[in-house]
Amino acid sequence: MADEQESKGYASKDTICRLFGLSGRRIEQLVADGIIDRVKTKSGEVRFELAPTIQKYVKYLSDKAYGRERSDKEAELKEQKLRADVALKESQGELHRLRTEIAQGNYISVEEVKADYSRFFIVFKNFALSIPGKMAGRLSGFVDPVEVREIENELQKEVKKLLSDFVTRATTEKAEPEDVTKPKKVGRPRKNAKK
Repeated sequence: MADEQESKGYASKDTICRLFGLSGRRIEQLVADGIIDRVKTKSGEVRFELAPTIQKYVKYLSDKAYGRERSDKEAELKEQKLRADVALKESQGELHRLRTEIAQGNYISVEEVKADYSRFFIVFKNFALSIPGKMAGRLSGFVDPVEVREIENELQKEVKKLLSDFVTRATTEKAEPEDVTKPKKVGRPRKNAKK
């Protein structure tokens, strides 16, 4: 059967070894380097196509003799190395620019930013929580005191809920925006208001 396969243009590794005068290990190295290729025959055996294998090996030897050995691979590797060198130089330049700007005071530390945000949100929270009391004070001359107190409590609950939602959304990666087109009604409707 091996003779039948070889007569159809396929050769075993042993045959290629004998033709090229090389060891089986060297043939495997040539395959690993992409100089020659193995193919799977219709019967499922792994063989070498005789004519293309010989042609590729002769080209390899010719290129090697004229100093063009692995020219495609070397050119590709040189191009990859060049791209890597360019990327390295760009990143080194960016790092130098950042260090210079940090030294000039154009950037502040993460700890400072966190402290500033923390202070801001404390002030904002205190401001937001004071709104219901201020509104109650303004309404006190116009609305019944019991109703003013109920409005203040409802506003206080709503502000706390909004602050809680704000904190929750700030800690999640993807928060879907709430429908802000319709403002929520707070408090009771006026006694004389039409429905």
